[in-house]
Amino acid sequence: MSKPFVYGMSVAGENFTDRQKETARLRLNFENGINTILISSRRTGKTSVVKKTIELMADNQDTIIVFMDIYDCRSEYDFYNKFAAAVLQQTAGKMEQWWEYAKEFLTRLSPKIAFTADPVNEYSLSLGITPATHKPEDVLNLPEVIAKKRGKNIIVCIDEFQQIGEMPESLSIQKRLRGVWQHHEHCSYCLFGSKKHLMVNLFQNRMMPFYQFGEMMFLEKIPTENWVEYIQQRFASRGKSISKEQCERICELTDNYSSYVQQLAWNVFAETDKTVTDVNMNDGLSALLAQNTPLFQQQLLGLSSYQLNFLRAIKAGIHRGFGRREVTDNYNLGSKSNISRLKTSLVEKELIEERPDGLYFADPIMVHWLQ
Repeated sequence: MSKPFVYGMSVAGENFTDRQKETARLRLNFENGINTILISSRRTGKTSVVKKTIELMADNQDTIIVFMDIYDCRSEYDFYNKFAAAVLQQTAGKMEQWWEYAKEFLTRLSPKIAFTADPVNEYSLSLGITPATHKPEDVLNLPEVIAKKRGKNIIVCIDEFQQIGEMPESLSIQKRLRGVWQHHEHCSYCLFGSKKHLMVNLFQNRMMPFYQFGEMMFLEKIPTENWVEYIQQRFASRGKSISKEQCERICELTDNYSSYVQQLAWNVFAETDKTVTDVNMNDGLSALLAQNTPLFQQQLLGLSSYQLNFLRAIKAGIHRGFGRREVTDNYNLGSKSNISRLKTSLVEKELIEERPDGLYFADPIMVHWLQ
Protein backbone atom coordinates (compact mmCIF):
# COMPACT_ATOMS: atom_id res chain seq x y z
CA MET A 1 0.00 0.00 0.00
CA SER A 2 1.36 3.41 -1.00
CA LYS A 3 1.65 5.83 1.92
CA PRO A 4 1.53 9.62 1.58
CA PHE A 5 4.21 10.07 4.25
CA VAL A 6 6.58 7.62 5.97
CA TYR A 7 8.48 8.09 9.23
CA GLY A 8 10.16 5.93 11.86
CA MET A 9 11.74 3.74 9.17
CA SER A 10 13.89 4.06 6.07
CA VAL A 11 12.05 5.41 3.05
CA ALA A 12 12.20 4.42 -0.61
CA GLY A 13 10.45 4.97 -3.92
CA GLU A 14 8.09 7.94 -4.08
CA ASN A 15 8.61 8.63 -0.35
CA PHE A 16 12.31 9.34 -0.94
CA THR A 17 12.95 12.98 -1.76
CA ASP A 18 16.00 15.00 -2.85
CA ARG A 19 19.48 13.64 -1.92
CA GLN A 20 20.55 13.39 -5.60
CA LYS A 21 23.96 14.85 -4.76
CA GLU A 22 24.53 12.52 -1.80
CA THR A 23 23.40 9.36 -3.57
CA ALA A 24 25.51 10.23 -6.63
CA ARG A 25 28.61 10.68 -4.48
CA LEU A 26 27.97 7.53 -2.47
CA ARG A 27 27.39 5.53 -5.65
CA LEU A 28 30.69 6.84 -7.05
CA ASN A 29 32.46 5.70 -3.88
CA PHE A 30 30.79 2.29 -4.05
CA GLU A 31 31.75 1.78 -7.68
CA ASN A 32 35.37 2.74 -7.00
CA GLY A 33 35.95 0.86 -3.75
CA ILE A 34 36.19 3.94 -1.49
CA ASN A 35 35.46 3.35 2.19
CA THR A 36 32.79 5.81 3.33
CA ILE A 37 31.72 7.01 6.76
CA LEU A 38 28.32 8.66 6.76
CA ILE A 39 27.64 10.99 9.70
CA SER A 40 24.67 13.19 10.56
CA SER A 41 22.23 13.96 13.33
CA ARG A 42 19.50 11.47 14.07
CA ARG A 43 16.32 11.46 11.96
CA THR A 44 17.99 12.92 8.88
CA GLY A 45 17.79 9.84 6.66
CA LYS A 46 21.22 8.14 6.59
CA THR A 47 19.79 4.64 6.20
CA SER A 48 17.44 5.81 3.45
CA VAL A 49 20.33 7.37 1.52
CA VAL A 50 22.36 4.15 1.70
CA LYS A 51 19.42 1.98 0.67
CA LYS A 52 18.56 4.35 -2.19
CA THR A 53 22.15 4.08 -3.44
CA ILE A 54 21.94 0.29 -3.25
CA GLU A 55 18.71 0.45 -5.26
CA LEU A 56 20.39 2.61 -7.92
CA MET A 57 23.16 0.01 -8.27
CA ALA A 58 20.83 -2.92 -8.76
CA ASP A 59 21.93 -3.33 -12.38
CA ASN A 60 25.66 -3.45 -11.55
CA GLN A 61 26.60 -7.07 -12.19
CA ASP A 62 30.16 -6.66 -10.96
CA THR A 63 29.26 -5.61 -7.43
CA ILE A 64 27.55 -7.33 -4.51
CA ILE A 65 26.28 -5.12 -1.69
CA VAL A 66 25.82 -6.56 1.79
CA PHE A 67 23.67 -4.57 4.22
CA MET A 68 23.43 -5.25 7.95
CA ASP A 69 22.15 -3.49 11.07
CA ILE A 70 24.16 -4.27 14.22
CA TYR A 71 21.97 -2.39 16.70
CA ASP A 72 21.36 -5.58 18.69
CA CYS A 73 25.05 -6.54 18.89
CA ARG A 74 26.38 -6.12 22.40
CA SER A 75 29.69 -8.00 22.24
CA GLU A 76 32.51 -8.77 19.85
CA TYR A 77 31.23 -12.22 18.92
CA ASP A 78 27.67 -10.95 18.59
CA PHE A 79 29.09 -8.80 15.82
CA TYR A 80 31.10 -11.61 14.21
CA ASN A 81 28.01 -13.83 14.05
CA LYS A 82 25.88 -11.05 12.54
CA PHE A 83 28.69 -10.09 10.14
CA ALA A 84 29.35 -13.62 8.87
CA ALA A 85 25.66 -14.50 8.56
CA ALA A 86 24.91 -11.34 6.55
CA VAL A 87 27.89 -11.83 4.24
CA LEU A 88 27.13 -15.51 3.59
CA GLN A 89 23.41 -14.98 3.14
CA GLN A 90 23.60 -11.94 0.88
CA THR A 91 26.46 -13.15 -1.31
CA ALA A 92 25.02 -16.62 -1.72
CA GLY A 93 21.45 -15.49 -2.32
CA LYS A 94 19.34 -18.62 -2.21
CA MET A 95 19.29 -20.83 0.86
CA GLU A 96 20.61 -23.82 -1.08
CA GLN A 97 23.81 -21.94 -1.88
CA TRP A 98 24.80 -20.53 1.48
CA TRP A 99 25.75 -23.88 3.00
CA GLU A 100 28.20 -24.51 0.17
CA TYR A 101 29.68 -21.10 0.83
CA ALA A 102 29.85 -21.78 4.55
CA LYS A 103 31.66 -25.09 4.05
CA GLU A 104 34.09 -23.50 1.62
CA PHE A 105 34.90 -20.27 3.43
CA LEU A 106 34.24 -21.02 7.12
CA THR A 107 34.51 -24.34 8.96
CA ARG A 108 33.29 -25.65 12.32
CA LEU A 109 29.90 -23.95 12.11
CA SER A 110 26.79 -24.90 14.10
CA PRO A 111 24.15 -23.16 11.99
CA LYS A 112 20.51 -22.60 12.83
CA ILE A 113 18.02 -21.46 10.20
CA ALA A 114 14.85 -19.48 10.89
CA PHE A 115 12.35 -18.59 8.16
CA THR A 116 11.08 -15.01 8.09
CA ALA A 117 8.25 -13.04 6.51
CA ASP A 118 10.78 -10.76 4.82
CA PRO A 119 10.42 -11.14 1.03
CA VAL A 120 14.05 -10.06 0.52
CA ASN A 121 15.66 -12.30 3.13
CA GLU A 122 13.39 -15.31 3.38
CA TYR A 123 15.49 -16.90 6.10
CA SER A 124 17.93 -15.83 8.82
CA LEU A 125 21.09 -17.56 9.98
CA SER A 126 22.67 -18.14 13.35
CA LEU A 127 26.13 -19.61 12.89
CA GLY A 128 27.37 -20.39 16.39
CA ILE A 129 30.70 -18.61 15.97
CA THR A 130 32.66 -18.49 19.26
CA PRO A 131 36.25 -17.77 20.34
CA ALA A 132 36.78 -21.54 20.47
CA THR A 133 35.71 -22.09 16.85
CA HIS A 134 36.92 -19.08 14.88
CA LYS A 135 39.59 -16.41 14.99
CA PRO A 136 38.34 -12.86 14.40
CA GLU A 137 40.57 -12.54 11.34
CA ASP A 138 38.88 -15.54 9.67
CA VAL A 139 35.46 -13.90 10.01
CA LEU A 140 36.56 -10.37 9.09
CA ASN A 141 38.31 -11.60 5.95
CA LEU A 142 35.22 -13.45 4.75
CA PRO A 143 33.91 -10.82 2.27
CA GLU A 144 37.37 -10.35 0.74
CA VAL A 145 37.81 -14.10 0.28
CA ILE A 146 34.38 -14.45 -1.34
CA ALA A 147 34.97 -11.42 -3.56
CA LYS A 148 38.20 -12.94 -4.92
CA LYS A 149 36.57 -16.33 -5.42
CA ARG A 150 33.59 -14.93 -7.33
CA GLY A 151 35.51 -12.27 -9.25
CA LYS A 152 33.27 -9.55 -7.83
CA ASN A 153 33.62 -6.43 -5.75
CA ILE A 154 31.78 -6.47 -2.42
CA ILE A 155 30.57 -3.46 -0.48
CA VAL A 156 29.65 -4.05 3.16
CA CYS A 157 27.23 -1.47 4.61
CA ILE A 158 26.97 -1.52 8.41
CA ASP A 159 24.21 0.49 10.12
CA GLU A 160 24.45 1.48 13.81
CA PHE A 161 28.23 1.06 13.67
CA GLN A 162 28.58 3.10 16.86
CA GLN A 163 27.70 -0.12 18.73
CA ILE A 164 31.32 -1.18 18.18
CA GLY A 165 32.39 1.79 20.28
CA GLU A 166 30.17 0.72 23.19
CA MET A 167 31.28 -2.91 23.45
CA PRO A 168 33.54 -4.23 26.23
CA GLU A 169 37.20 -3.87 25.18
CA SER A 170 36.04 -1.68 22.31
CA LEU A 171 39.49 -0.31 21.48
CA SER A 172 40.91 -3.79 20.93
CA ILE A 173 37.94 -4.70 18.70
CA GLN A 174 38.38 -1.54 16.63
CA LYS A 175 42.07 -2.33 16.16
CA ARG A 176 41.23 -5.84 14.95
CA LEU A 177 38.63 -4.59 12.48
CA ARG A 178 40.84 -1.82 11.11
CA GLY A 179 43.86 -4.13 10.99
CA VAL A 180 42.05 -6.59 8.70
CA TRP A 181 39.79 -4.33 6.63
CA GLN A 182 42.50 -1.86 5.63
CA HIS A 183 44.18 -4.58 3.54
CA HIS A 184 41.09 -5.54 1.53
CA GLU A 185 41.41 -4.83 -2.19
CA HIS A 186 38.12 -6.26 -3.47
CA CYS A 187 35.91 -5.22 -0.57
CA SER A 188 35.04 -1.75 0.72
CA TYR A 189 32.93 -0.51 3.62
CA CYS A 190 30.19 2.02 4.27
CA LEU A 191 29.84 2.66 8.00
CA PHE A 192 27.12 4.80 9.55
CA GLY A 193 25.14 5.12 12.77
CA SER A 194 22.49 7.07 14.65
CA LYS A 195 24.63 8.48 17.49
CA LYS A 196 26.53 11.35 15.96
CA HIS A 197 28.88 12.12 18.85
CA LEU A 198 30.02 8.48 19.08
CA MET A 199 30.55 8.24 15.31
CA VAL A 200 32.55 11.46 15.31
CA ASN A 201 34.75 10.14 18.11
CA LEU A 202 35.33 6.82 16.33
CA PHE A 203 36.38 8.36 13.02
CA GLN A 204 37.68 11.88 13.71
CA ASN A 205 39.69 11.29 16.87
CA ARG A 206 43.36 10.95 15.92
CA MET A 207 43.87 8.49 18.76
CA MET A 208 41.24 6.02 17.52
CA PRO A 209 42.00 3.07 15.18
CA PHE A 210 39.45 4.10 12.53
CA TYR A 211 40.87 7.60 12.10
CA GLN A 212 41.10 8.37 8.34
CA PHE A 213 39.68 4.95 7.43
CA GLY A 214 37.69 6.44 4.56
CA GLU A 215 35.91 9.45 3.15
CA MET A 216 33.77 11.34 5.64
CA MET A 217 30.35 12.33 4.32
CA PHE A 218 28.29 14.68 6.48
CA LEU A 219 24.62 14.46 5.62
CA GLU A 220 23.01 17.89 5.74
CA LYS A 221 19.29 18.54 6.16
CA ILE A 222 17.08 18.65 3.06
CA PRO A 223 16.41 22.33 2.12
CA THR A 224 12.96 23.77 2.80
CA GLU A 225 12.23 24.45 -0.88
CA ASN A 226 12.66 20.77 -1.69
CA TRP A 227 10.39 19.75 1.16
CA VAL A 228 7.70 22.22 0.05
CA GLU A 229 7.51 20.68 -3.41
CA TYR A 230 7.45 17.16 -1.95
CA ILE A 231 4.76 17.86 0.68
CA GLN A 232 2.48 19.65 -1.75
CA GLN A 233 2.81 16.83 -4.27
CA ARG A 234 1.99 14.18 -1.67
CA PHE A 235 -1.10 16.09 -0.52
CA ALA A 236 -2.23 16.63 -4.12
CA SER A 237 -1.81 12.92 -4.91
CA ARG A 238 -4.56 12.25 -2.35
CA GLY A 239 -6.88 15.05 -3.44
CA LYS A 240 -5.88 17.51 -0.71
CA SER A 241 -4.10 20.85 -0.77
CA ILE A 242 -1.62 22.64 1.48
CA SER A 243 -0.12 26.08 0.93
CA LYS A 244 3.55 26.86 0.49
CA GLU A 245 3.51 28.84 3.74
CA GLN A 246 2.07 25.90 5.66
CA CYS A 247 4.73 23.58 4.23
CA GLU A 248 7.40 26.07 5.28
CA ARG A 249 5.85 26.14 8.75
CA ILE A 250 6.14 22.34 8.99
CA CYS A 251 9.84 22.62 8.09
CA GLU A 252 10.37 25.42 10.61
CA LEU A 253 8.73 23.51 13.45
CA THR A 254 10.76 20.35 12.75
CA ASP A 255 14.01 22.15 11.88
CA ASN A 256 13.98 20.16 8.59
CA TYR A 257 14.71 16.84 10.34
CA SER A 258 13.52 14.34 7.71
CA SER A 259 11.66 11.92 9.95
CA TYR A 260 9.88 14.71 11.83
CA VAL A 261 8.94 16.52 8.61
CA GLN A 262 7.27 13.34 7.37
CA GLN A 263 5.59 12.68 10.74
CA LEU A 264 4.20 16.20 11.16
CA ALA A 265 3.11 16.32 7.51
CA TRP A 266 1.25 13.04 8.03
CA ASN A 267 -0.44 14.33 11.19
CA VAL A 268 -1.61 17.46 9.37
CA PHE A 269 -2.73 15.33 6.42
CA ALA A 270 -4.74 13.10 8.77
CA GLU A 271 -6.48 16.13 10.31
CA THR A 272 -7.36 17.68 6.92
CA ASP A 273 -10.52 17.12 4.92
CA LYS A 274 -9.66 18.93 1.68
CA THR A 275 -7.68 22.11 2.39
CA VAL A 276 -5.29 22.57 5.32
CA THR A 277 -6.39 25.16 7.87
CA ASP A 278 -4.61 26.71 10.85
CA VAL A 279 -6.63 24.42 13.10
CA ASN A 280 -5.34 21.39 11.16
CA MET A 281 -1.76 22.65 11.61
CA ASN A 282 -2.19 23.12 15.37
CA ASP A 283 -3.87 19.73 15.77
CA GLY A 284 -1.09 18.08 13.78
CA LEU A 285 1.57 19.58 16.05
CA SER A 286 -0.37 18.59 19.18
CA ALA A 287 -0.53 15.02 17.88
CA LEU A 288 3.22 15.03 17.22
CA LEU A 289 3.96 16.19 20.77
CA ALA A 290 1.63 13.56 22.22
CA GLN A 291 3.22 10.82 20.11
CA ASN A 292 6.67 11.69 21.44
CA THR A 293 5.73 12.33 25.06
CA PRO A 294 6.64 8.81 26.33
CA LEU A 295 10.05 9.05 24.63
CA PHE A 296 10.84 12.48 26.03
CA GLN A 297 9.69 11.50 29.52
CA GLN A 298 11.98 8.49 29.43
CA GLN A 299 14.92 10.58 28.23
CA LEU A 300 14.51 13.10 31.05
CA LEU A 301 13.83 10.51 33.73
CA GLY A 302 16.67 10.33 36.20
CA LEU A 303 18.37 13.58 35.20
CA SER A 304 19.84 15.56 38.07
CA SER A 305 18.59 19.02 39.01
CA TYR A 306 21.76 20.52 37.58
CA GLN A 307 21.21 18.71 34.26
CA LEU A 308 17.61 19.90 34.07
CA ASN A 309 18.72 23.43 34.88
CA PHE A 310 21.25 23.27 32.06
CA LEU A 311 18.49 22.26 29.64
CA ARG A 312 16.32 25.11 30.91
CA ALA A 313 19.12 27.57 30.18
CA ILE A 314 19.42 26.31 26.59
CA LYS A 315 15.64 26.45 26.15
CA ALA A 316 15.76 30.08 27.32
CA GLY A 317 18.09 30.91 24.44
CA ILE A 318 21.49 30.62 26.12
CA HIS A 319 23.84 28.65 23.84
CA ARG A 320 27.29 29.65 25.08
CA GLY A 321 28.94 31.43 28.00
CA PHE A 322 27.38 29.15 30.61
CA GLY A 323 30.11 30.03 33.09
CA ARG A 324 29.07 33.68 33.30
CA ARG A 325 27.98 34.73 36.77
CA GLU A 326 24.47 35.82 35.74
CA VAL A 327 23.88 32.44 34.02
CA THR A 328 25.18 30.26 36.85
CA ASP A 329 23.18 32.29 39.39
CA ASN A 330 19.92 32.36 37.41
CA TYR A 331 19.96 28.68 36.57
CA ASN A 332 21.94 27.22 39.46
CA LEU A 333 24.54 25.38 37.38
CA GLY A 334 27.21 25.09 40.03
CA SER A 335 30.94 25.56 39.44
CA LYS A 336 32.69 25.88 36.08
CA SER A 337 34.01 22.33 36.40
CA ASN A 338 30.45 21.16 37.05
CA ILE A 339 29.27 22.97 33.89
CA SER A 340 31.86 21.05 31.86
CA ARG A 341 30.60 17.77 33.29
CA LEU A 342 26.99 18.73 32.58
CA LYS A 343 27.81 19.50 28.97
CA THR A 344 29.65 16.20 28.48
CA SER A 345 26.94 14.09 30.09
CA LEU A 346 24.09 15.69 28.14
CA VAL A 347 25.95 15.34 24.83
CA GLU A 348 26.59 11.68 25.59
CA LYS A 349 22.89 11.22 26.34
CA GLU A 350 22.12 12.72 22.91
CA LEU A 351 19.97 15.42 24.53
CA ILE A 352 22.11 18.31 23.29
CA GLU A 353 24.62 18.74 20.51
CA GLU A 354 27.49 21.14 19.94
CA ARG A 355 27.33 23.37 16.87
CA PRO A 356 29.76 26.06 15.74
CA ASP A 357 27.70 28.75 17.46
CA GLY A 358 27.02 26.90 20.73
CA LEU A 359 24.95 24.18 22.37
CA TYR A 360 21.45 23.29 21.16
CA PHE A 361 18.83 20.64 21.77
CA ALA A 362 19.53 17.59 19.63
CA ASP A 363 15.81 17.05 19.12
CA PRO A 364 13.84 20.06 17.80
CA ILE A 365 10.50 18.62 18.87
CA MET A 366 11.65 18.29 22.47
CA VAL A 367 11.98 22.07 22.56
CA HIS A 368 8.30 22.50 21.64
CA TRP A 369 7.33 19.77 24.09
CA LEU A 370 9.19 21.46 26.97
CA GLN A 371 7.43 24.72 26.23
